[in-house]
Amino acid sequence: MSRSRLLVLSLLLAPFLTTPSVLAHGSHGGGGKEALEAGEFDFTPVITLEAHGGFDTNLEDDPKHYAIDGLFGGVFEWGLGNGASLSIEAAVGPALVWGEAEHFYGKVHTDDHGDHGHGDEVHDDHDDHDDHAEDHHDDHDDHDHDHDHDHKGHHRSARSRRDSHDDHGHDEHGHDEHGHDEHGHDAHAHSHDTDFKRTDVKGYLQVRYAPNDRLDLALSWLPYWVTEDEGDDVEGLKNELSAKLTWALGDGDVNFGLGDGLEDLVDGVYVSVDHRQGWESDGVWIGNYTDPRVGVGFKVGSDEINIKFEAGPRFYTPGSYSGLDQRTDFAGEVEVSVPVGDALLFAHWQPVYTPDDSSGWGEGWQHHVGTGVTFSF
Repeated sequence: MSRSRLLVLSLLLAPFLTTPSVLAHGSHGGGGKEALEAGEFDFTPVITLEAHGGFDTNLEDDPKHYAIDGLFGGVFEWGLGNGASLSIEAAVGPALVWGEAEHFYGKVHTDDHGDHGHGDEVHDDHDDHDDHAEDHHDDHDDHDHDHDHDHKGHHRSARSRRDSHDDHGHDEHGHDEHGHDEHGHDAHAHSHDTDFKRTDVKGYLQVRYAPNDRLDLALSWLPYWVTEDEGDDVEGLKNELSAKLTWALGDGDVNFGLGDGLEDLVDGVYVSVDHRQGWESDGVWIGNYTDPRVGVGFKVGSDEINIKFEAGPRFYTPGSYSGLDQRTDFAGEVEVSVPVGDALLFAHWQPVYTPDDSSGWGEGWQHHVGTGVTFSF
């Protein structure tokens, strides 16, 4: 598919789609706008701009990446009665790539000749890293960026975007990039440069059911189209699927600017479980992971600055292509967002620590950071 056709597709879909970044910021599912009555319908157009980067310090040469996303869309929501609601959220837009394209968390560089007499052997000199994400994320994730908690009804944590391309992750949603130094048996050098490469197209589609204001289930698809072969990137469609359950233990209405104290933080606590699967553009299954997390969200000051912390283990199963075993990493996220009129300014940090020092993988930290603005109309 040519760049011009992809651009036309993005522009045609823009008025009908939302960005996952709009879901990526705020407290948790316990807070938000008043629930729609049975039969009521609401639509909110959204535009999000986000700049983000990934830093894989656990890998040789510390590969980095940077990107700028412009996503366009809207949130469709229906009231089902008794506080229940159903929403369909989507996003599409260009992703300007510096370095390499974002990919699913934990991708490992393997020997291209591994299928010809070498099985799934992974060489020690191969790098991999966290995608990220997710978002909303997060994204976008992360920027979620990834990304599933309400801020005035439209700003839910979406690691599904950022983590997705972040995590994706962005996530995160997510959006970490990668490279490796040697390739195959020729020890061919690969560059970790972060020069501008091209413009890709990314998307996000989520169906979310909330039986009440404390519980919601979200199913997400995060496609990413690599527009041309370049370096380790192969033209084609990357895919990520996510299923996430979030339960708010309190009402989510914690504001230290209105006199709430530390003892009221319990009202901002939530727990979540997010399961994700990822495929590369050549069809290779990268792996899956499950993130059980505990988090807390609250507001401070008269400007209603939203702050969220969450963390937990990451149970990761790599694809057979990597030759790696299952492992348990540790992942978390810090989000800050500030509403300014119809806009929401946000920033997020998604660290991941991996204790496994294996062939093609290294012990240490990976980081994804991003900042941007979401406009709701």
